[in-house]
Amino acid sequence: MVVFRSVLFNVLSVGLTLLMGVGALPIRWFAHRRALEYARLWARLVLWLFRKVCGVTVQITGLEHVPASGAALIASQHQSAFDTLIWMLLLPRPCYVMKGELRRIPLLGPMLVLTGMMPIERAAGAKAMRLLLAETDKAVRAGRQIVIFPEGTRTLPGEHVPLKPGIAAMSSHAGLPVIPVATNSGLFWGRNAFFKRSGVLHVAIGPAIGVTRRPELLARIESSWRDLEKSWHRQA
Repeated sequence: MVVFRSVLFNVLSVGLTLLMGVGALPIRWFAHRRALEYARLWARLVLWLFRKVCGVTVQITGLEHVPASGAALIASQHQSAFDTLIWMLLLPRPCYVMKGELRRIPLLGPMLVLTGMMPIERAAGAKAMRLLLAETDKAVRAGRQIVIFPEGTRTLPGEHVPLKPGIAAMSSHAGLPVIPVATNSGLFWGRNAFFKRSGVLHVAIGPAIGVTRRPELLARIESSWRDLEKSWHRQA
C-alpha cells in the first residue's frame, strides 16, 4: 500500500506542478498581482493530494501565536518539502527565505520571484546578509509574514544542527520577535525520499520569543523546538 500510494502521489503531484507551471505563464505575462494567489492554490492542491492519497492527518497547534495580519517572523524546522508548502495555507501573505538557485528552476522559479519570495545566494557571504536584511525591510513594509528555516537545509527527524545566524540578524534589524515552529514532517515526507508514509503529522507553533542577542535567541529557538516536540509525544 505504501508503494502504491507513493507512486500515485508522486505522479499526480508532478503532473499537477507541470500543468500549473504552464498555466502560470499568462499570470507571469499579464497578471503579476495574481501570482501569490495562484501559488497558494498550487500548494493547497499538492497538500490535498498528500493527505488524501498518502493517508496523512495534519495536526496544527498553537496557531493563535501567529498574528492574523501584519509582519511576522517565523522560525520553522525544516525536514520536508511539506514545510515549504504548509505556510502558504496558514498565513495571509507568506514570504519565504529560500535558496537563490531555486529561481533558476524552469516554470517554478519565475513564479517564486513574482510571489515576492526572498531568494538569497548564501555563498555570497556579507553581501548575502545585506540582501537578506534589505529584503526583510521590504517584507515588513508590505506587512508580510516571513518564514525562515534557520537550520539552513532539510534535516532528519531528531537531528540537531547548528542554526544559521540570519534569523537573529533579521529579528534584531526589524525589531520582530521570532515565532518558533517544530514539526515531524520528515517521518511522512522524508528528505529526497520517494516513499510517503501515513500517520499524524504535527506542526506545533510556540509563543513568540522577544528580540534578544544572537546567542540567546538561537538557544531559545532550539529550546522551544524541543519543548514543542515533547507536546506531541505526550499526545501519543
